[in-house]
Amino acid sequence: MKQNQNSLELLLQNACGKDLDGCTVPELYGGLLSLTQSMAESRREEKGKKKLYYISAEFLIGKLLSNNLINLGIYGDVKAILARHGKSLAAVEEYEPEPSLGNGGLGRLAACFLDSIATLGLNGDGIGLNYHMGLFRQVFQDNKQKEEPNPWIQTPSWLKKTDVTYRIPYRNFTLTSRMYDIQVTGYHSRTNTLHLFDLETVDEGLLGDGISFDKGDIEKNLTLFLYPDDSDRAGQILRVYQQYFMVSSAARLILDEAQAKGSNLHDLADYAVIQINDTHPTMVIPELIRLLTAEHGMEMDEAISVVTNCCAYTNHTILAEALEKWPMDYLKEAVPQLIPIIEVLDDKVRRRFDDPSLYIIDREERVHMAHIDIHYGFSVNGVAALHTGILKETELHNFYSVYPEKFNNKTNGITFRRWLLHSNPELAAWIEDRIGDGFQTDAGELKRLNDPKFLEDSALLKSLLAVKQTKKEQLAAYLKETQGLDIDPNSIFDIQVKRLHEYKRQQMNALYLIHKYLEIKAGNRPSTPITAIFGAKAAPAYVIAKDIIHMILCLKQLTEHDPEVRPWLRVVMTENYNVTLAEKLTPACDLSEQISLASKEASGTGNMKFMLNGAVTLGTEDGANVEIHQLVGDGNIYIFGDPSQTVIDRYRDGSYRPREYYDRDPAIRRAVDFITGPEMMAVGCAENLSRLSAELLNKDWFMTFPDFQAYVAAKEQAFKDYEDRAAWARKMLVNISQAGYFSSDRTIAEYNRDIWNLD
Repeated sequence: MKQNQNSLELLLQNACGKDLDGCTVPELYGGLLSLTQSMAESRREEKGKKKLYYISAEFLIGKLLSNNLINLGIYGDVKAILARHGKSLAAVEEYEPEPSLGNGGLGRLAACFLDSIATLGLNGDGIGLNYHMGLFRQVFQDNKQKEEPNPWIQTPSWLKKTDVTYRIPYRNFTLTSRMYDIQVTGYHSRTNTLHLFDLETVDEGLLGDGISFDKGDIEKNLTLFLYPDDSDRAGQILRVYQQYFMVSSAARLILDEAQAKGSNLHDLADYAVIQINDTHPTMVIPELIRLLTAEHGMEMDEAISVVTNCCAYTNHTILAEALEKWPMDYLKEAVPQLIPIIEVLDDKVRRRFDDPSLYIIDREERVHMAHIDIHYGFSVNGVAALHTGILKETELHNFYSVYPEKFNNKTNGITFRRWLLHSNPELAAWIEDRIGDGFQTDAGELKRLNDPKFLEDSALLKSLLAVKQTKKEQLAAYLKETQGLDIDPNSIFDIQVKRLHEYKRQQMNALYLIHKYLEIKAGNRPSTPITAIFGAKAAPAYVIAKDIIHMILCLKQLTEHDPEVRPWLRVVMTENYNVTLAEKLTPACDLSEQISLASKEASGTGNMKFMLNGAVTLGTEDGANVEIHQLVGDGNIYIFGDPSQTVIDRYRDGSYRPREYYDRDPAIRRAVDFITGPEMMAVGCAENLSRLSAELLNKDWFMTFPDFQAYVAAKEQAFKDYEDRAAWARKMLVNISQAGYFSSDRTIAEYNRDIWNLD
């Protein structure tokens, strides 16, 4: 090991171009980046005739340096080398910019999958877009979210410019895509690639105030932002331009690589399998058919068959807004060359079926992208057992009836190396001391912790609590340093971090906090102080979501300045929630809020990261919470709320009336009235607060009120149980021991076994 470190130190010094003692943090970062890229490239493999292409609008990859150092097996050595020279690897990690290429769970899952594909030695690359400004950078002003550009591309960069370019045709012009590559290292395994297509004519100077820009200047704006504001027609058509740019480039790359390996394209399915991650990449299907027929002379029917045998679709949601439906007019304006293909695909469906719900083009002349995926792909998978069951039984039942063989479940997973070895090395070391290091490559080894010799060992449980306390103290220090937030590490850390959406029900958590605030004001103090921590971005055009953020920030201000309440209840909302913050928050969490409306969360992956790090879940029977519940048992999770079938029935019969709950439940009425009461109005905006109150009273589409009392009761029980520290530590340990099932290595092995069949 000594010689290995000496050799590594020499390599790093050469990469930095000077003695390490004299290096600045930016110089160390550049040197480590260069060294890591060189070592990663040496693990490149091209074995395997058949290749996976994982196409996704998002890849929320997070910072890459430490993850790559861990996967290359040199993290500890590099840390020691820098320490010998008086340098801090943590400082270099903090300096690194976070790639802004994703939004939430969809993008984080895609990143986890790429890691596991490489770790398992599979031949598979990701394909997406290189967004210059990402989603946006969130800042808080006047207790409201404000969106600002989030530039992340700098020199040096993980991005490698390639010579691969493609001419992408649109109705009125042609653009040239350029491929940039980011290495994807597997854990002690091969290196694969994330291909990101970009446009060299993009002009970052196009930006006006905040994130506004001319949406019509496609040549300059195409890859500026992930999910540009689609509240108007120009924004919606821009998304069509973006998606086609991604899939047309991807289709050409796939065909080129297959032919280079010997494919005659009639046998394309022997060389390529394409995983369509949600509906954003759906146009790859008609585009591949177009290329095979127009540029390679294949007959239409054969081209359709060839493409169908290559494409598989992952459904991530039953929410209508996420199942894209593009008006034909939009496609005619942007990509008219796809219209004849889509019309042929629709005609074939109509010739087979009399059910209009199966058609690709509906009566309103909208193209249903998910319908293309299901008809003209060979596999359709959900991402948790409950979600897949709902797809089969209700949301996509008509498709399941005609294609039962296509439907399958692949419960999501996470890269536990990033979310344990990197995010929580203290816990990783604690685990290794008990069961060895086998869990680092086989997460199933964690089950060995579910043993009476551990669960009943009071000294061991006390040491586990000490690890958690360390992470809470680290989080408190980090938030103080980076965001000026003061939190008490001796309080209960009750954390809800995820995309801000009404179905995830941050509004229910906020109503509870109002309830708790009023209880404390009445003299009913908790035994242990509570710190409620939120982290979430709202889509710029999602008005109610932004109103919920406003309510939370108003509660933060209110509790901060109330001397009766502040010692017992703190409300915190972290600014610009991202992977870096998640890596700090997740290990410090005591109670993990997974409170989506049952039937609405396809899976969730935050729930998995939290349980892996010893948090206890407070949640509904939704998404992967169902499987977590099955694994840990009733005593190690807090489940509340109406079941999914009750929710589905309410939607179907239209029976839910929120005002009825408000009228008969004093606790709900008191909390809702408080939103527009004098205390909140003194610190908030009347327009935002009144609109949110009216939304809850008159619509409450995601049924906050029916679950509220059960939520309060479950949460209060969790806080009560927290007081028995040994019993709580046992709950923590049971959760950690069962988290191995949610490794993305397991998920990817199932994808490969059941769908991809890579060599």
